[in-house]
Amino acid sequence: MDSLSNIDFEAMKNIDIRTVNPDTLVDINDTKVNVKLPKEERILDFIQQIRNPYCYKCGKVVVKISFNDTDATLEDRMESFLRMM
Repeated sequence: MDSLSNIDFEAMKNIDIRTVNPDTLVDINDTKVNVKLPKEERILDFIQQIRNPYCYKCGKVVVKISFNDTDATLEDRMESFLRMM
């Protein structure tokens, strides 16, 4: 398996959701995570299955995700979000 350092994440991040062909995207519902693998191998396996973790389908919906350069964790963001409700 390739290492994470060999993956061009920058190119994956720069996919334009307005022009991407949905037929070329993998449906995340079709991926299976092997929880028995070590962490890095699980990540590599998932990336090999999804092909682009930044742009994929969930059913018929095209999903594009991005992350801010911050020290806040997902848990911090969820807690903040829930407090606003």
